[in-house]
Amino acid sequence: MKAITAIALAVLSCAEGIGARELELEKDELKFGFIKLTDCAPLVIAKEQFFFEDEGLFVTLEAQANWKVLLDRVIDGELDGAHMLAGQPIGATIGFGTQAHIITACSMDLNGNGITVANEVWEQMKPHVPKRADGQPAHPIKADALKPIVEAYRDEGRQFKMGMVFPVSTHNYELRYWLAAAGMSPGYYTSDDITGMTDADVLLSVTPPPQMPATLEAGTIYGYCVGEPWNQQAVFKGIGVPVTTNYDLWKNNPEKVFGVSKAWADKHPNTHKAVVKALIRAGKWLDEEGENGEPKNRVAAARILSRSEYVGADFEVIANSMTGTFEFEKGDKRAMPDFNVFYRYDATYPFYSDGIWFLTQMRRWGQIDAPKPDSWYHATIKEIYRPDIWREAAALLVEDGHLTADEIPQTDGYKEPTSDFIDGVEYDGREPNAYLHKFRVGIKDDYTKTSMK
Repeated sequence: MKAITAIALAVLSCAEGIGARELELEKDELKFGFIKLTDCAPLVIAKEQFFFEDEGLFVTLEAQANWKVLLDRVIDGELDGAHMLAGQPIGATIGFGTQAHIITACSMDLNGNGITVANEVWEQMKPHVPKRADGQPAHPIKADALKPIVEAYRDEGRQFKMGMVFPVSTHNYELRYWLAAAGMSPGYYTSDDITGMTDADVLLSVTPPPQMPATLEAGTIYGYCVGEPWNQQAVFKGIGVPVTTNYDLWKNNPEKVFGVSKAWADKHPNTHKAVVKALIRAGKWLDEEGENGEPKNRVAAARILSRSEYVGADFEVIANSMTGTFEFEKGDKRAMPDFNVFYRYDATYPFYSDGIWFLTQMRRWGQIDAPKPDSWYHATIKEIYRPDIWREAAALLVEDGHLTADEIPQTDGYKEPTSDFIDGVEYDGREPNAYLHKFRVGIKDDYTKTSMK
């Protein structure tokens, strides 16, 4: 029956002029994993809008308990691929925690995270937060406003605890970046301390994303960094206040990727390209604009994501950030059209420089335990981030009429240097060791010895 359906779809595609070239698929029935977060949207939309079926793929999506289970199941072959943290393929390939060669040929989104603190902590922060003329907090809110509270906890003999979702998650590095920019130590990973709490002013621990609000409400942690909808959920429940977003920490940063094992990709090259084609189309659908520039499909996407088999949060909670706004303190809802980006700014393209940023943070906090030359960073990321596969998939979408040639970025894989970070430190992915040397908090290597120069 499925074979007949696939043939019918292929005939229909050709009849509609959208099937310029059919890929000879090595496998057409696939199972992908995801975590219940708003940014699983490209996988969900590729399925719900039949973009996978357009490629002859029959995809089952399965929610996973946590990021470790998800990664292990991809490695073991129980899942064909998954919605992954941008740092997961990198961490696994270099052998931090789990050793396995994982690759990504498609970035799933930009931005989408926030840092939330408990109500009590927010009230203590408020006197240290700059105000706008209308009395509302001026954003972005730096961790300088949190520092006196952390110091007061320490003076009372109490440990200030915050949550993040996984040791190689964007959330871990963003929370560390935010704290360190204010001169606080988020701790270091050592051969004797895999928790990363050595010499920490703030103790960071792992909590699965959907459990963040409940863990905050229980008082186990005093704040967290997580993706949506779990920051907005804290606002709706009245238990916490988001104080900054990762758009303000690092403008248009990569967040999730679609990851597969290299062995799977080598065995199923055409299937892999077909999946990437569908995900690119899903990203474009999610960012499509109406006549007045408003997000055309985001309300529909939020309704789909609210279903129990996907994110399973209330539609209103998901829509609060998914439709171009973000609510901080209750009632303080602000326009934030780029909080979730799925296609704009070449969001689906796996840039080497994005991956190298994660490697620099792994070294900064001790997850990479020894200095590496610049050449190592470049060679390593090219084994993991695969824009060559993305380009092959995108070229087919141009043939199919779903993309135009000018939608394919003209790049060598490296973005131009940027200082769009909360502390204004400039990042150039071509010079990772020089970048590491700029920070006042973190491991510093002698970049004059380790650089490519």
